[in-house]
Amino acid sequence: MDLGSLRIFYNTGVEGSVSKAALKLNCVQSNVTTRIKQLEAELEVPLFYRKKRGMELTPSGKILMGYAEKALVLFKEARQAVQETETVKGPLNIGSLESTAAARLPVILARYHQEYPDVDLTIQTGTDTELKAMIAGYQLDAAFVEASAKNIALDRIPVFNEELVVVTGKNADPPESMERPTLIVFPMGCTYRRILKNWFAQKGVHCFKIMEFGSHEGILGCVSAGLGVTLFPVSLIHQLNYNDRIRIYKLPKNTGHLGIHLIKRKDIVTTRALTEFQRIVHEEAGKPDMT
Repeated sequence: MDLGSLRIFYNTGVEGSVSKAALKLNCVQSNVTTRIKQLEAELEVPLFYRKKRGMELTPSGKILMGYAEKALVLFKEARQAVQETETVKGPLNIGSLESTAAARLPVILARYHQEYPDVDLTIQTGTDTELKAMIAGYQLDAAFVEASAKNIALDRIPVFNEELVVVTGKNADPPESMERPTLIVFPMGCTYRRILKNWFAQKGVHCFKIMEFGSHEGILGCVSAGLGVTLFPVSLIHQLNYNDRIRIYKLPKNTGHLGIHLIKRKDIVTTRALTEFQRIVHEEAGKPDMT
């Protein structure tokens, strides 16, 4: 069993198809089929159920998938570690909540790119749940997420403290007097959506209308037009210049503040690219206008 066979097996398991795995690996289908059969013969267990359309992992195949993923990640990290020179370079994959990416990251990313232009930096935005799943699956090197229950497998660095406010249109009724408010929010999984619904629930309001949008500008635009209410970090309201078009309502301290942590797996190799990114985040987060 070698790394090449594991790579072919793993991609076939992910894609569920020999043809798709061959296309992804840029090789012929017969090579994929042969390597999988050789691996099954070596291990003396079937790894896939062959179906008319596609391949499905057997119980033994599912077990091997976990080890194959770890082996491929370790190989990638080992190669990065030994190839590093005085020049900070290589890939760096960072995840972030949408609001953090919009309000907090531009300054950090601009400085990082200026200091380390050879790093291939990518940013992936998503919900808190999505980002934590990508960290767990080794798809991200680090991610900005909400501060929540600790996970012993993760390193956490507190970086930002967001002040959250309820937002309505200029002429809208105060949110406390709304009997069936229209919540203008991101789709399910959004932290701010959850906090806003819980805040209304504490006031005895459990019935809502929901309008979902995929952008901050879309949400604030509809709120400023009087279509409903939302919850936003103050930093993002300032960033988008909506202060004069909306009315904000502060929340109690235990509800109105959300900590943002930079998380990463404890078992990954921390490259110089990631180390320098953490340093810049720490330095920028400590500035008065970033806290």
